Amino acid sequence: QVQLVESGGGLVQAGGSLRLSCAASTRTFGVMGWFRQAPGKEREFVAAITGSGGSTAYTDSVKGRFTISRDNVKNTLYLQMNSLKPEDTAVYYCAKGPVLGGLIMAEREYSYWGQGTQVTVSS
Repeated sequence: QVQLVESGGGLVQAGGSLRLSCAASTRTFGVMGWFRQAPGKEREFVAAITGSGGSTAYTDSVKGRFTISRDNVKNTLYLQMNSLKPEDTAVYYCAKGPVLGGLIMAEREYSYWGQGTQVTVSS
């Protein structure tokens, strides 16, 4: 079992940047992902990264603005968020997916989740 703890959220003005971190209690093998849930909306996929960090995937709305990365020595997953927009406002969750296979975007494939960190982008 792996515990995941997100941090780095906060209030930022549009156009600003934040870097989210997800600290894992142990080394995390396989795919890791970021998801977000805005008030009154369903949770959606944001980004994913393979175990070695060699491949990444992003939802279209964040492509070119967000960068997912991982440090397997520190057991930490990151999401660098640049050029933030008000529509990025949501609770952001990190999650651990399967060990085998490549990139996964489906929420149902992720078994371990952090508690979430709030990101609020003002106009």
